[in-house]
Amino acid sequence: MGRGLANTADERRRDQRTTTSIQADGPGRGGEAQTAGVRVKIEARGVDFFYGATQALYGVSLAAGTCQVTALIGPSGCGKSTFLRLINRMNDLIPGTRLQGEILLDGEDIYDSKVDVVDLRRRVGMVFQRSNPFPKSIYENVAYGPRVHGVRDKATLDEIVETTLRRSALWEEVKDRLGSSALSLSGGQQQRLCIARALAVEPEVLLMDEPASALDPLATAKIEELIHELKERYTIIIVTHNMQQAARVSDMTAYFYLGRLVEYGATAKIFTNPSCQETEDYITGRFG
Repeated sequence: MGRGLANTADERRRDQRTTTSIQADGPGRGGEAQTAGVRVKIEARGVDFFYGATQALYGVSLAAGTCQVTALIGPSGCGKSTFLRLINRMNDLIPGTRLQGEILLDGEDIYDSKVDVVDLRRRVGMVFQRSNPFPKSIYENVAYGPRVHGVRDKATLDEIVETTLRRSALWEEVKDRLGSSALSLSGGQQQRLCIARALAVEPEVLLMDEPASALDPLATAKIEELIHELKERYTIIIVTHNMQQAARVSDMTAYFYLGRLVEYGATAKIFTNPSCQETEDYITGRFG
């Protein structure tokens, strides 16, 4: 009983920590609470990150809300993708990297030694810039993750495949050819398949690193429509170089430059009345 009470207390404390609001305006204030009512899902606190002796991020603090889309913008090489990859510990795969500070998922430090990295990457899915379907059938691409996590029942796998392909707005296009190679799909379809593959393991957070940069305008529009639909169920963090795309799909926007978070706030404000001149210069095309 005592253990159960302790767990309840821990959950209550976590809820208290993560029901803080997330909007912040101005430089260096990405983690400060300004607007109530949005539960924090992901929070970075004073994150410094190094590739060997080279520092790539400097004191980054921001919080991403549950069922919101947060866009990371900024010129190439400014640390956006590096920060994104920290959220599911993809940078652990690079020798010599080092992180200082904290990144919290539901109030728990994901870099704690007790964290199961495999489970973390199930909870925090990733979609990369270029679609990377496995050289398998459409069905097997989606079923792969559930199989890895122990799902063997054919009826259950069938349900997962259909459900996630519907969520990724691909089911009607492929339902009659699930046994065909995923490589036979168009570029936009392959990217939506990769999204379905990420969703198949029931993540809580979806990270997207320029998911439409290699797609034509029609396929890009479908991906953006999909993002709007997915945010009803998932917290989404997206890296994009496309200012119009960031304005269209996101609730919050973070502007990075030279490894620093310059400004973070509601997308409408960032794009119409930013607090920092540097942000305005980038948004309006005078810089970057």
